[in-house]
Amino acid sequence: MASLRVNNSFSILNTEPKRSLFSATTRRSRRSSSVGLTVVAETMSTVKLGIKVDKNPPESRLSQLGVRNWPKWSCPPSKFPWTYSDKETCYLLEGKVKVTPDGSNESVEIGAGDLVEFPKGMSCTWDVSVAVDKHYNFS
Repeated sequence: MASLRVNNSFSILNTEPKRSLFSATTRRSRRSSSVGLTVVAETMSTVKLGIKVDKNPPESRLSQLGVRNWPKWSCPPSKFPWTYSDKETCYLLEGKVKVTPDGSNESVEIGAGDLVEFPKGMSCTWDVSVAVDKHYNFS
């Protein structure tokens, strides 16, 4: 089975045996009903200011990490400084936050459904605009 990554966010799989992806794609332009192509959406990860964010990861990824077994933490809308003594991975169940690393004029916005990694040693300010409920894990 041939596979082709398009724009880092989709994979196109050729499900027709013994045919090249190119010929299947070419045939699609002529007879779209006879082509066996499947598009599979994947999680899009971004890294900004050292913070990695996966928007709406699939439940299989969360299960693989054991996220639902991690401790939970909550906080009301507020603004406070924070320093990560270890790498933290967290999954936001609810909330909206702007995280601004010390020394930066830019922020990273995270919210419900985001799987986020903060690097060890990062000092930042959390500006919580919508109350947060999250699972977290330090490593």
